[in-house]
Amino acid sequence: MPDLGFEVLLKGKNFARLMGGLWVALRISLISVVISIPLGILLGIVMTWKNPISRVLTRIYLEIIRIMPQLVLLFLVFFGTTRTFGWDISGELASIIVFSLWGTAEMGDLVRGALISIPIHQYESASALGLSSGQTFLYIIIPQTIRRLIPLSINLITRMIKTTSLVLMIGVVEVLKVAQQIIEANRMASPNAAFGIYLTVFILYFLACWPISLVAKALERRWQ
Repeated sequence: MPDLGFEVLLKGKNFARLMGGLWVALRISLISVVISIPLGILLGIVMTWKNPISRVLTRIYLEIIRIMPQLVLLFLVFFGTTRTFGWDISGELASIIVFSLWGTAEMGDLVRGALISIPIHQYESASALGLSSGQTFLYIIIPQTIRRLIPLSINLITRMIKTTSLVLMIGVVEVLKVAQQIIEANRMASPNAAFGIYLTVFILYFLACWPISLVAKALERRWQ
């Protein structure tokens, strides 16, 4: 039977180190999500305004975040701003800033899409019933918007967890960085360790994201 390198996980604290690295990735993504959701909701509401200035500014922000790869944003925030402005920020903080900017843009676009998907006749019907604008949003628009947003927001969380693998490029010791360190430390004793370690990382990411994806699918089926 071929040596798959799994025995390296049993040496010392290697598996515990991998779990610690996974927690770093989850912590970055979860903090970024907590920041992104309220800011994205506000951004999405602003994006529905008919004010031309707000429309242009939010569109520019959205397009910049969408077009520029997250890795470039990480380099720009961590290396560029620290050298230009003399800021002393950690790689983890830079990662949270970048993923919050990205998450806010994605969440804002989701909120905008959910709001404009509400048929106009529902506003008209609410007005005919004598509801004020605030009551229309509170009792009619917001409940429908939330039902559209929750599954999409949950999918955004899984995307953010997976994309945190990029933060190793700015020195953050997350699960992939720990995996590389373990493989390098055991390169001579276990030359096939890469397969077992990276397969374990894949399983850890799968176990972290799969339940979240199942919740999103269940909500979509329930509310269709």
